[in-house]
Amino acid sequence: MNTPSTPLPGGAWDLGELSVSRFGYGAMQLAGPGVMGPPTDRDAALAVLREAVDLGITHIDTAGAYGPRFTNQLIREALHPYPPELHLVTKVGADRDRNGGWPPAREPEDLRRAVHENLDDLGLDVLDLVNLRLGDAQGPRPGSLAAPLAALVELQQQGLIRHLGVSNATAEQVAEARAMAPIVCVQNMYNLAHRQDDELIDELAEQGVAYVPFFPLGGFSPLQSSSLSAVADRLDATPMSVALAWLLRRSPNILLIPGTSSRAHLRENAAGAGLRLSTEDLAELDGIGR
Repeated sequence: MNTPSTPLPGGAWDLGELSVSRFGYGAMQLAGPGVMGPPTDRDAALAVLREAVDLGITHIDTAGAYGPRFTNQLIREALHPYPPELHLVTKVGADRDRNGGWPPAREPEDLRRAVHENLDDLGLDVLDLVNLRLGDAQGPRPGSLAAPLAALVELQQQGLIRHLGVSNATAEQVAEARAMAPIVCVQNMYNLAHRQDDELIDELAEQGVAYVPFFPLGGFSPLQSSSLSAVADRLDATPMSVALAWLLRRSPNILLIPGTSSRAHLRENAAGAGLRLSTEDLAELDGIGR
């Protein structure tokens, strides 16, 4: 199992006082089909989580809505008691309905319930970092986040949350959040082909705030590009490893949380943390999203 002296995949970044590997793991795909219900192969899901820690990953992203609750329970079964260097990041602000939808759940009572469920399912007394999920399944939506964020700040003041972040947020909402409380990360959709947050990433880097792209490999429609394939062929790597390597090079404040339910795929993704991209490679890859 990883020890604090083991080099962290992709290097390190500080979320507040918490040092995490820039290459992390997103646990969403451990739940059943449609991110609903238990995994098809429980033993395989537990093995993936243990493999992540063995690879030196110290940042695992999760949410009570995954399953719902099954993914957090798997994390506890696989890894509790947690190594001191391992940090779990969760999200609140959405529920699940019978059809697998993600209806908003951002009333104060919804957020209090979600935080306590995360604590119970993960076996923790305090959550390292909680992201407030905004918008909807189609992306960010404008509007004030003052009321739900205030509810999370209150839970933070009660000692149940160490750090706060926002997810699926507009640049205006990020600014509003940072005016209300210290925000250590922003988690939005971003990858090699979808670069709408370029300016926001650069601003956050200057301010020492992490940017955590979800769907770093395209999500349910994996990235496909002749340029990406050409660079991968030159490096004798997979296109997805190259896409992850590009993200790590894009900005030092980018933290990766690609998800998978396969140990082999996890190792393949992790290989991207060690890829060296030349100036020529970077120029060719930069052209994909522009």
